[in-house]
Amino acid sequence: AARSARTGDAMNRQRAVVTLAATAAALLLATPVTALSPQEAARARLHYLQHCMGCHLADGRGAPEQGVPSMRGLAGRLLTLPGGREYLVQVPGVMNSGLSDADTARLMNWLLPQVSAETLPPGTLPYDAAEIARLRRHRPLDMIATRQALIELLETQSPAR
Repeated sequence: AARSARTGDAMNRQRAVVTLAATAAALLLATPVTALSPQEAARARLHYLQHCMGCHLADGRGAPEQGVPSMRGLAGRLLTLPGGREYLVQVPGVMNSGLSDADTARLMNWLLPQVSAETLPPGTLPYDAAEIARLRRHRPLDMIATRQALIELLETQSPAR
């Protein structure tokens, strides 16, 4: 009986180790967009203030009456749509910011939870420099029409969370 109990304990420990390892691997593979060091977050915030705040204001609410959309809640919802993730990086302000691809990725990864924490899809993968570089090479010809099509698609879905 004692041997059986020791075998059972060993199996439980082994299961626990395997479960812990699998959980750690999953976390490493799906690091959420909020995983920035304090230094990276400070740099991203500074870039937002320098390159985005002029139009989108300090809190991301924009000026919709002047054609500058609010990002509050909307950015997270756009990530649920085909082309939405791309659109967020291909808007003229991001495309023409002069930031490096790595700095742009860091800015986006900081910005999304800042303006859309409540609508950010679970498990959203962070942008990286390679993705930003790829998206900068392929910009839609008509950003206003692209945005309108995405907004219309959002309106056909369930109401905002």
